[in-house]
Amino acid sequence: MIRAALRTLLGQRARRRWIHIVLGGAVFMPFWLVGTVVVGAFGGGAPLGNRLGDQFAAYGVGLPLAALAALLPLARPMSVAAARTLCGVPPGRFAEGPARGWGARARSAGWFTLHVGVGALVSGASLALPPFAVALMALPFSARLRASELSGYWHLDGAGQAWLGLPLGLLLLLALAGVVAATGALLAAAAPRLLGPSPADRLAAAERRAAELAVRNRLARELHDSVGHALSAVTLQAAAARRILGPKPAAANAAHDQAHDEAHDTDPASDFVREALAAIEETGRRTLGELDSVLGLLRSGEDDGALASPGLEALDALVRGAGAARVALTVRGDLGRLPEAVSREGYRIVQEGLTNAVRYAREETVTARIALSGDELEITMENPLSGPAPVARPDGGRGLRGVAERARLLGGSAEAGPVDGVWRLAARLPAGGTR
Repeated sequence: MIRAALRTLLGQRARRRWIHIVLGGAVFMPFWLVGTVVVGAFGGGAPLGNRLGDQFAAYGVGLPLAALAALLPLARPMSVAAARTLCGVPPGRFAEGPARGWGARARSAGWFTLHVGVGALVSGASLALPPFAVALMALPFSARLRASELSGYWHLDGAGQAWLGLPLGLLLLLALAGVVAATGALLAAAAPRLLGPSPADRLAAAERRAAELAVRNRLARELHDSVGHALSAVTLQAAAARRILGPKPAAANAAHDQAHDEAHDTDPASDFVREALAAIEETGRRTLGELDSVLGLLRSGEDDGALASPGLEALDALVRGAGAARVALTVRGDLGRLPEAVSREGYRIVQEGLTNAVRYAREETVTARIALSGDELEITMENPLSGPAPVARPDGGRGLRGVAERARLLGGSAEAGPVDGVWRLAARLPAGGTR
């Protein structure tokens, strides 16, 4: 129980909430300074007097000023950004964007006033109480402190009574920690009510979602009718051509009628055509399945949470479908131990690298090295350029940007481009948590 209480008072959530509270006190400072000027002008005292009553009077003047300033529409996004980061409240419970309507503005102003109000009080206590508590705890060890007003105020000027300063100072520190924890819990409970979406916000969010879904559905239809149709046509044409070309003659048939076989498709060119058509058909059918899964993600209500995408275990099929490009593939390590996400993204990176290799060096051999070493997966692809180096776009091509994004999402890195007459792609992906 004691450990749970200390975790509540001194845990990471409590510390972050304390930072949020202190931030409110810092934001309140300009309003408090204006309050000190007003109190000093109308109260006959110094603008920055040290009397406690003047400080609280300036506090009372500054709070309404803070509430008025918080009626501005942009006050809510600033408050939401701080509360979402530091209060420990789920992000979905906050409203997005400036406040719409006076009701939402009033609620955000109420939150802002509460935040800066309690923040100023707790910040002041956080600045004043720790030094005071430390001084109390040092009373038994300092004759000067025992002779000061501090010990006389608390009636701890005697040598024996001074030892009471130790538990008293400790209790003050624990009380401050408890107040900070309670204040943080209060703000966390009030944040969704005061900064949550209003009916107008919910309606606007629903309209945005409907518009986004309409765009996604239209994109899915266009992809299905254009790209899907083209892939289907290519796959069917490749299958039909392969059937017309016929199977590769067996050795027994060739010995039975050598003249007949030589007159037909027994030459290496015909074998290559058969293999190329088979690779086109296989790639087309696999891509149609992947396209159908992607279209399901785009359409509303059809996201089953799983995207049909191959992993690095399908590298051989990918290399076979490379067409005229010759690929020298080297694999080190057990790629089957990789997490599914790393294997899937690694496959896509190799696929994009192979696409660029075929594009820029059609007649050269592509060298692909995939190595799993420890907790890192290294992917390197190189091929000599068959012509002038391609002009690199300032922000990279779409495919290469996708490669970099895939690597970054996993916490890795990737880069590609021409280097000394060689097109090179290098990617490093963390492979932690291998199966």
